[in-house]
Amino acid sequence: RPSEPALYDLARVGEGMRSIEGDVRDPQVVARALEETRPEVVLHLAAQPIVRRSYGDPVGTYATNVMGTVHVLEAARLTPGVRVVVNVTSDKCYANREWTWGYREYEPMGGQDPYSSSKGCSELVTAAYRESFFADPDGSRVASARAGNVVGGGDWGEDRLIPDLVRAALAGEPAVVRNPGSIRPWQHVLNPLSGYLALAERLWADPEAAEGWNFGPDEADAWPVSRIAARLAELWGGKFVWTCEDAGKAVHEATYLKLDSSKARSALGWRASWDLDAGLRAIVEWYDAYGAEADMRETTLGQIESFGKAAT
Repeated sequence: RPSEPALYDLARVGEGMRSIEGDVRDPQVVARALEETRPEVVLHLAAQPIVRRSYGDPVGTYATNVMGTVHVLEAARLTPGVRVVVNVTSDKCYANREWTWGYREYEPMGGQDPYSSSKGCSELVTAAYRESFFADPDGSRVASARAGNVVGGGDWGEDRLIPDLVRAALAGEPAVVRNPGSIRPWQHVLNPLSGYLALAERLWADPEAAEGWNFGPDEADAWPVSRIAARLAELWGGKFVWTCEDAGKAVHEATYLKLDSSKARSALGWRASWDLDAGLRAIVEWYDAYGAEADMRETTLGQIESFGKAAT
């Protein structure tokens, strides 16, 4: 179910395209959507994306993130004309060993919480379908993409650092921050999105690209949560203050998590075009525009254009 408000509505994303709304947990809905549209490229990004929500609804999390993947891959298998499928999972698909260096694509899948393990399962499903049904180099090609903690304007999700800080800033209230010492591979959402498109393009031409790929930030952008909060407070001119959540109330979440994206940089020529500070500035710009009741479609398109210029 979309957040309220939702970027899709604020930026009028549906203008100029055909939009079919449905539940990825329903195999008939997914199959019908592909049958009606006959796509050549399928990007699967539908998910239950919140770690803490997965503790409250593990069944729904697995139904969406695991069986949803099965439904998309099965529909792609049965739909003529599909050439490329990219399944977007998460950096949390890896078996986290709490070490300080980045995980590489061949590291084992895992996950200690329902969300993380559901993403590991999604990767295993993708690998099994690839070997069982998409092994013909002249047929459809299936790859997976693993990004870090994505941030950006228009995110209103619950229990997510940036939206929680934004809500505090807009309301002029204190923000409560979980796990201030935890390190994450933060990146503006346009960085991995550009990677997914680069991967789909390569996969179209080269069946050897049908494997897992990391799209994470540079090492310098693996910041602790506390540094993100402090920098946003600074960029917003002190519009909010933040405090730490009582550790006794917290569910298990990984402390150290980084990605090694060397393969994407060397094989695809991909790089994170915006560093984290540039991404945080774009976030503040977006939400300031929202607070000023600006045209959020124009604001969002303007940021995409700026990102494209930085990428060239």
